[in-house]
Amino acid sequence: KDYYQEGSHVYEELNVLEAFRKALTTWSRWIDANVNPMKTMVFFRGYSASHFSGGQWNSGGACDNETNPIKNEKYLTPYPSKMLVLELVLKGMKTHVTYLNITRLTDFRKDGHPSIYRKHPKQKLSEDERKEPLKYQDCSHWCLPGVPDSWNELLYAELLVKESKMRQHQRRAR
Repeated sequence: KDYYQEGSHVYEELNVLEAFRKALTTWSRWIDANVNPMKTMVFFRGYSASHFSGGQWNSGGACDNETNPIKNEKYLTPYPSKMLVLELVLKGMKTHVTYLNITRLTDFRKDGHPSIYRKHPKQKLSEDERKEPLKYQDCSHWCLPGVPDSWNELLYAELLVKESKMRQHQRRAR
């Protein structure tokens, strides 16, 4: 059984969303107290979707037949409550944090996971993996090149925009 201690109070059980909120609040307080926004940019990358169907990673979930992205928003999963918690914490911060919200972006890409092809061909599969490859699928990590490259492009674009704004501000100050 896991316990969580805050000050002198010990929680024997803590709701996942509440635990996430507490963790992010601790993080945000540290950022606000220790980061100089004149010298440092803070980025937070959001939650990346997984795409198990028929169960989760430990209960028979699979993604081996996914070969196309989702093209219609009505087939996406509901927006994760954890991201709403994150957005509230970010709004309450005094330090600006650039939120790279990749949650919806990744939700469309159910076809981008390694699935049963998660190991390099030269890596040996275990006996169980050889007997039942469909039981050992990775539907939460991403293939490269692929979806994570989009995250890097978003980060790079943000850096370029911030650099451009900084230079404009410096020119006006002259």
